[in-house]
Amino acid sequence: MRDQNSLPTGGAYRSTVAAALSAVRLTRRIDDLQTHITHEVDDAMNTNGQAEAVCARAAHENPLLAKAMPAYEQIKRYVVARIAEGAWKPGAPIPSETQLVKEFGVARMTVSRALRELTHECVLTRVQGAGTYVAPQRYESTVLEVRNIADEIAARGHCHSAQVLMLEESLAASALDALGLTAGPVFHSRIVHCEDGEPIQYEDRFVNPDVFPGYLEQDFTLETPNHYMVRVAPIQRAEFQIHAQKPDPHVRRHLRMEMGEPCLMVWRRTWVGAVVATSVQLWHPASRFHLAGVL
Repeated sequence: MRDQNSLPTGGAYRSTVAAALSAVRLTRRIDDLQTHITHEVDDAMNTNGQAEAVCARAAHENPLLAKAMPAYEQIKRYVVARIAEGAWKPGAPIPSETQLVKEFGVARMTVSRALRELTHECVLTRVQGAGTYVAPQRYESTVLEVRNIADEIAARGHCHSAQVLMLEESLAASALDALGLTAGPVFHSRIVHCEDGEPIQYEDRFVNPDVFPGYLEQDFTLETPNHYMVRVAPIQRAEFQIHAQKPDPHVRRHLRMEMGEPCLMVWRRTWVGAVVATSVQLWHPASRFHLAGVL
């Protein structure tokens, strides 16, 4: 009787060897496949890491990009910020789509969407075969023109003066809501404008610090907020409402109004590109102010 521990011989031996070789080859193929998959995963992680680094670097350099938002919206805000800073002047070309794709590490279609929307919003102008340019800055006005009150007073041959009541940061929910933001702070100013020493406008304004970062450093007794903003980042779009209503005691006192005297209140919100730049309430004593427009 053959020992059960002895090696097989003949055909049985050859079958055993063939099975063992097949098992070895299968094991090697599995190992190779696992190695290949591991390398692909590592490469993908490395590529994604580089893209994230680019976006993080851009966000660090531009505060507008620090908030969580879609990639195309980040690019839009980056472009608007560069224009607002004066780095890209009206009529000047902006970086090509290829350059923006490389800088942000995103697909070309993402960059194309951002530039297309900014073109639709009249922030950029795209010329077929030539590139994309910063659009000329201009007001959009209907019945109400966005004007500087100091210029209006000067046009009447009178003297403008201003008293700054407040110039500070604010985290109030009403301030964030006025600018469509979810986090602050924002800037808040209250200024009384006078004509030959008589108050004719109480200005209560919220300002987006991403668009006007130097707002709190300005002396608004020498330059009105409107003039400063037009100088730094001219508006592309505005909306407004006009109300006849009674002021609260604080506004009435600073406008030197009689009890029960009505006000004409103009609410206005303006945009720089796709970003709400400022929201303001302008209170005027009805007895000392009239609103006119030309169509």
